[in-house]
Amino acid sequence: MKKIIITGGAGFIGSHVVRRFVTTYPGYQIVNLDKLTYAGNLENLRDIEHNSNYKFVKGDIVDAAFIDELFKNEKPDAVIHLAAESHVDRSITNPLEFVMTNVIGTVNLLNAAKKYWAGNYENTRFYHVSTDEVYGTLGETGMFTEETAYDPHSPYSASKASSDHFVRAYQDTYGLNAVISNCSNNYGSYHFPEKLIPLSIHNIKQSKPIPVYGKGENVRDWLWVEDHARAIDVIFHKAKSGTTYNIGGHNEWKNIDLIRLLCSILDKKLGRPEGESAKLITFVTDRAGHDLRYAIDATKLKEELGWTPSITFEQGLEKTVDWYLANQEWLDHVTSGQYQQYYEGQYTNR
Repeated sequence: MKKIIITGGAGFIGSHVVRRFVTTYPGYQIVNLDKLTYAGNLENLRDIEHNSNYKFVKGDIVDAAFIDELFKNEKPDAVIHLAAESHVDRSITNPLEFVMTNVIGTVNLLNAAKKYWAGNYENTRFYHVSTDEVYGTLGETGMFTEETAYDPHSPYSASKASSDHFVRAYQDTYGLNAVISNCSNNYGSYHFPEKLIPLSIHNIKQSKPIPVYGKGENVRDWLWVEDHARAIDVIFHKAKSGTTYNIGGHNEWKNIDLIRLLCSILDKKLGRPEGESAKLITFVTDRAGHDLRYAIDATKLKEELGWTPSITFEQGLEKTVDWYLANQEWLDHVTSGQYQQYYEGQYTNR
């Protein structure tokens, strides 16, 4: 029986990964480690929180003593590491917080893995989940591959690039069984509404201005979060130690075109005249160091491990909009901060 610690498992992507592993592999014990910052929401996992093979632990990966004790007590066979500060705007305001969580936190996990798995690296695995932003920016052509040189432009991407380097260093120096994936922008259910798609859906629904950086010309490759969780599953089980895989949707959209599509979808679903929601688009001063374009070449993942996206962007976006329209209570809790009380009610009295 495998015991896997999934860090950041109450976050957007992490909760989808936790749910997939808990439900797909009932023989695995899944330990969800999350600090429950503003982006960590245990309401994301209500449907599986009482499963016998699931356990939640509240803790901070920056606390080395806590991580050491966790490994000592839980004796995990593997780590899937998603815990990270991830919002670029926040990294510009407070870079040190990103250094602590994304760099120091990762090294703390690596040190614990090295200590408790020494001599047994063949039967253990450290899977580090990263971002395509470590590669920097692209012009109008070209795509990021696994061989693209790192060129981070924000404190967030610099911190993730550093953590990637540490994972590779521990694999090379100590023989740790480590793999890395770098993924494009995700979208889907349970996404905290500070990011582009959920923020736009929320503001359109509330008839509030939709902020768009610059002229909205920035291009991103979008991937449905459940397809990302499926890719993580495949890489975790099949990848060779020391390998890296890029995960992308082959699905590039300019921000302004994406928002106009969302406006059109929501006009229909909310019974508004066509073009009504687009009037909410409001251009704001561009973000400092805003990368122009990201595009992922996921050919290696397709050819070596057989993964491809399961649905089109239009299908995924429709599912996403429907989910947010059907889950107003979740959105109300997130926007009011009420969701942060869920841990107290569910876990402190057990």
